[in-house]
Amino acid sequence: MNATLLLLVQLVLILVMARLCGAFLGRFGQPPVIGEMMAGLLLGPIVFGAWLPDLHATLFAKPSLPALSGLGTVGVALFMFIVGVELRAPGGSRAQVRAAATIGLVGVALPLVLGLAIAPVLYRSFAPDGVAYWPFALFIAAAMSVTAFPVLARILKDRNLTHSTPGRLALGAAVIDDGCVWIFLAVVLALAGGGSPAGVLVAIGGGLALVAMVFLLLKPLYARLLRTSGDSGEPDASMLVWILVGVLGCAAFAEWIGLHAVFGAFLFGVALPRDDRVLSFLARRIEPVAIVLLMPVVFALAGQNTTLEAFAGAGIGAFGLILLAAVAGKVIGCAAGARLSGHGWRDSLAVGSLMNARGLMELIVIKIGFDAGLIGPELFTMLFAMTLATTLMASPLLALFYRRPADAKAGLAPELRVDS
Repeated sequence: MNATLLLLVQLVLILVMARLCGAFLGRFGQPPVIGEMMAGLLLGPIVFGAWLPDLHATLFAKPSLPALSGLGTVGVALFMFIVGVELRAPGGSRAQVRAAATIGLVGVALPLVLGLAIAPVLYRSFAPDGVAYWPFALFIAAAMSVTAFPVLARILKDRNLTHSTPGRLALGAAVIDDGCVWIFLAVVLALAGGGSPAGVLVAIGGGLALVAMVFLLLKPLYARLLRTSGDSGEPDASMLVWILVGVLGCAAFAEWIGLHAVFGAFLFGVALPRDDRVLSFLARRIEPVAIVLLMPVVFALAGQNTTLEAFAGAGIGAFGLILLAAVAGKVIGCAAGARLSGHGWRDSLAVGSLMNARGLMELIVIKIGFDAGLIGPELFTMLFAMTLATTLMASPLLALFYRRPADAKAGLAPELRVDS
């Protein structure tokens, strides 16, 4: 089978599996993205490779994976660009903004501490050869701290809770949470990738230069370009080319300085004007390609890096430790932040449940760590499983905390209410 034919067959198989798994889990009230992540796991060596090893070895032979990897990198860059464009400062009253900030910061701090606490155990058994302790430990801490803003927003939208008190708090806190985690992860990658003090300085200096270039040069340039639009207020269709040039150029620069392409794409998205018409223009033209076609490729590639050996011997105990730290850090940390801001237990636990969803953002983080050599296949598999588990928990926990007998008897759907 020639390379082009093999790539097309891989894409067909990936898309079909992603659609089937997304539709299946959608029947249980889960966002389709969780089914697509599950499809990636099923297509890996744990399921497909164990069931039909010869066919798996043919369809996903290692020499064929770089082509998929290139598509996946472009897909992640485009997705993170859209996330950056969608990013908004927490809205609402001053009290709500303060509450979102408290939840976001406490919701990062506690998982970071718990990640550092379990790092010594994981380092002894699962750190790749040659990886220093502190880059490994700091990466584990970062991986514990992620919240999936897109999945969280999807859950709230599906339940018509976007404008509820917990919904607004969770969305605002997730913006702060993810901003802190991405900055922290950039520092970790600079420390890990430099290999020497000079290399670290180059990575950090390059990152600062990228920030300066994006916000001092590209931001005013693109603000001026996007103002030259038609009567509809949307950019001209020809602007899409220059937007893609900006995304891919910033992604390439970030990759060149030793960070990851997603940082450049995300920063460029943040720098674009906070205009809903621009967002609508980009969502219609970029999201279908990035999310429908390329993100399932990312999940499938992640699945190829998994191994059943992760859960052999001490692996089960290590996975339990990871899951416990991940759930406790987010649910307790974010609920505590909400309580400190004066909200009731139901609202606080609802926020903690939502912030515990890690979804695609976590998968991107652990893939970055794997590509950088900070974690091996065993730990990658455990973190992948933790990502699925915590994301699957979000909707059931939310329903559990807010299902009231009076609602059930009246035949009403459970909804979030503000506790006194």
